Amino acid sequence: MARWSDHLLRDAFALALVGGDRTFEDVARGSLRDITGHQIAPAAEDAIVEGLSRLAPRREAVHAVTAAREAGLRVAALTMAGEDAARELLSGAGLLDLVDGVCSGRWRPAGEAYLAAAREMEVEPHRMGLVTAHGWDVAGAGRAGLVTGWSAHLEGRFPAVFPEPDVRGRDLGEVVEALLGLRADPA
Repeated sequence: MARWSDHLLRDAFALALVGGDRTFEDVARGSLRDITGHQIAPAAEDAIVEGLSRLAPRREAVHAVTAAREAGLRVAALTMAGEDAARELLSGAGLLDLVDGVCSGRWRPAGEAYLAAAREMEVEPHRMGLVTAHGWDVAGAGRAGLVTGWSAHLEGRFPAVFPEPDVRGRDLGEVVEALLGLRADPA
């Protein structure tokens, strides 16, 4: 799975750089075929790709989203997987009713993906925050002018090659609380 994920991200980053128009499913399936030498059975490929829409949410996800909502913020999901897939995943996690929008259609970490999400949510980029577990996502969002929050739950250590996020935490809940603290800080 790690090899597949790395291959998928490599191709997604290349598409972000060159402006590709392939879907997330195209890239996921292509990556599976590439790492298996095109020897994967169609049923196995389908099971793996369709399984992405049934991933379990982080245990603190509902708390994090609820905290943002209770603070008067709108919440959106930013995805490369496509709006329908993201809505299915959010629904299964019990989060769909807590989200104001699903922004998709552009490959990250290209800046246009974050700027398009800001336009879609009708907010200036510098007034929009991104909560993520990926250092590369922090780098893309920060470069596009967003406020950034990084959760250590996936990578453990923030990648040294990227500018630091505005806030960080052990999990999504801590990151949201830290971002809310920025709002309260008059400086």
